[in-house]
Amino acid sequence: MKTITTILQSDPSMIEMTVKGWVRSFRNDRFIAINDGSTIHNLQAVIEPESFDRELLDQITVASAVAVTGILVESEGSGQRVELQATKVEVLAGADPEEVKKTILSPKRHKLETLREQAHLRVRTNTFGAVMRVRAALSFAVHKYFNENGFYQAHTPIITGSDAEGAGEMFRISTLDPKNPPLDEDGNINYKEDFFEKESNLTVSGQLEAETYAMGLGQVYTFGPTFRAENSNTSRHLAEFWMIEPEV
Repeated sequence: MKTITTILQSDPSMIEMTVKGWVRSFRNDRFIAINDGSTIHNLQAVIEPESFDRELLDQITVASAVAVTGILVESEGSGQRVELQATKVEVLAGADPEEVKKTILSPKRHKLETLREQAHLRVRTNTFGAVMRVRAALSFAVHKYFNENGFYQAHTPIITGSDAEGAGEMFRISTLDPKNPPLDEDGNINYKEDFFEKESNLTVSGQLEAETYAMGLGQVYTFGPTFRAENSNTSRHLAEFWMIEPEV
């Protein structure tokens, strides 16, 4: 079984193939747009309605999972080079149309905030799917560049007691009861009874650890999540982001 991204790059052939994916749209009981996550583009499968039971056609709804078998031919319509002339359609998992209308899988534009609120579905939208594909390509390019230039990747701690030269406000980590924390003789929170026996935070930077690695390995870099507890809801501030830090 081939992925859709491979099929869309293939030439028309008389070889029978099967593709599995989710239905993006089903028009005129004839044209099924299928996506399997391998590309942002859909594969169009064309069926002859009279060759299929009405009960089956009613199950081919947006967001349902299907397996379509057919022959890849040159597309007669615009927008795609090839399409699948379907001879068999199997609904692997149905999707209630009324429930789909309440989700971001419904075929209409949604606000980014709406996409964020449905985390389990958002990556199946074009917007988040494109973002994740670009992010994966950029991550690969970062590692490829540093590897080809003689750098070693250092995995620096995410949980740390260091503030990295005061790089930003930090998120505190603790297993103590916030409503009734243990106190020391001076009335301050006694972190000796905490998990790490001292104040701990999410890292704002791997700089200090990377510097020590560089003194032993020459050229190193970090690429991982960092956190800033800065209450600024703007496009220039994020509570969590990934940062590249080379040290030589």
